[in-house]
Parts: sequence; C-alpha cells; structure tokens
Amino acid sequence: MRMFHLAAAAALGASVLLAHAATGDPEAAKKKTFMCAGCHGIPGYRATFPDVYSVPRLGGQHPAYIVKALEEYKSGQRSHPTMRSIAAGLSDQDMADLAAYYGAQKQGEGR
Repeated sequence: MRMFHLAAAAALGASVLLAHAATGDPEAAKKKTFMCAGCHGIPGYRATFPDVYSVPRLGGQHPAYIVKALEEYKSGQRSHPTMRSIAAGLSDQDMADLAAYYGAQKQGEGR
C-alpha cells in the first residue's frame, strides 16, 4: 500500500510541474535560435573553451532535456561559461520555445 501512495504522490507531483511548465512555441523560437546556431548549427564543430569537446546538434533532442540543460546552465549546475551566459538571459518561455523548436526537428538537424 505504501508503494501505491508513493507512486500516486509522484504522479501528482509530475502533473503539477507539467501544469506550471511553459508551453513552447516553435515559431517564436525561430527568432531566438541565432544564439544557438553559432556553435550547435555547425556539423562536427568542436569547442575549445574551457575544454575541447564535440558540440552536439540540437535537432531531435527531447524538449524536456533541452529545458533541463538550459536551467542547469543558468543556475550554474552545469559549468560551461558560454552556455551559462546565454542561458542567463533566457526566460522560462524562451527555454520552452527553443526546446519545442529543436525537439520537433529530426535528430542531428538544428541551427
């Protein structure tokens, strides 16, 4: 019975979070992707600051993952200086719009 209560509480908590989450508008995001395209829009691009690593293409990423990643950059939980400064200027609606835009694309697409 305790497991049922835990599952019910988790489901209720998730529904409350989703109800408060911003709904993304892919059309609105088209005016916001300029800040992403400089790195994420270049196939095979490798960043060199602070470390060298391959920059992922955003197309096809799950929208919730994109929002979570942007929130973590904004809060400092993820520590890439460029991404942190970009995310710092994004509202919750901006993040939802970008996530909807990139999430609607095929995997590996995206500017």
